[in-house]
Amino acid sequence: MTIDTDAIRAFICTPLFGLTLTLGFFQLSAWLFRKSGEFPLLHPVLTAAIPIATVIYYLPMDYRDYADSTELLTILLGTATVALAVPLYHQLPTIRSEAPAVVVTLLIGATVAPLSAIVIAWLTGGNMETLLSVAPKSVTTPIAMAVSESMGGLVSVTAGTVISVGVFGAVVTVPLMRIMRIDNQAVLGFTLGLSAHGVGTAKAFECSTTAGAFASLGLALTGALTAIAMPLIYHLLF
Repeated sequence: MTIDTDAIRAFICTPLFGLTLTLGFFQLSAWLFRKSGEFPLLHPVLTAAIPIATVIYYLPMDYRDYADSTELLTILLGTATVALAVPLYHQLPTIRSEAPAVVVTLLIGATVAPLSAIVIAWLTGGNMETLLSVAPKSVTTPIAMAVSESMGGLVSVTAGTVISVGVFGAVVTVPLMRIMRIDNQAVLGFTLGLSAHGVGTAKAFECSTTAGAFASLGLALTGALTAIAMPLIYHLLF
């Protein structure tokens, strides 16, 4: 009996296989995360990526095939991002009243985030390419990858850094706020959105609607400011 490799390849490149692979491992990872008491190193964003990457590596399938087969998730991600406007609209009076604090926090946070990454990478021996790759660490992955690529960074390093930062921020921010006795949901949410992008925003919605709205605001403003300012500053300096 001969194995039809062309038929196998045709099947594994279909949306059925790609979506089942992705959602299946994510649900399994989410279950392990809950069973572990939400142990940080078992966050599903991290643990789901490992078996998915392993399967892709050992099958006659490259990343582009996988990305094409899961394009529906990308489309839904865009829809979900647009839907963040709904809680923002509901919190509009509060956002207006807190506008000065939001602007100041945004400018400071969006400046410190890339500088801290650059300094740490430089102190640990990173070259120029590495510094440019980690600089956009605190914005959502698509924006960070585009910014990194425009400056000559390594997109793969950028993606890994962004995911790691998002998971770390989502895990440590809430306990840190408790230690500092900060219970303002707007502050919590904006901090999560600014520093931990999409993963932080998801965590903020678990806390409250107010936190989720301000996390959405932080995510959007930080992403927009970084996408405009960082490549501009780079090209002016270099």
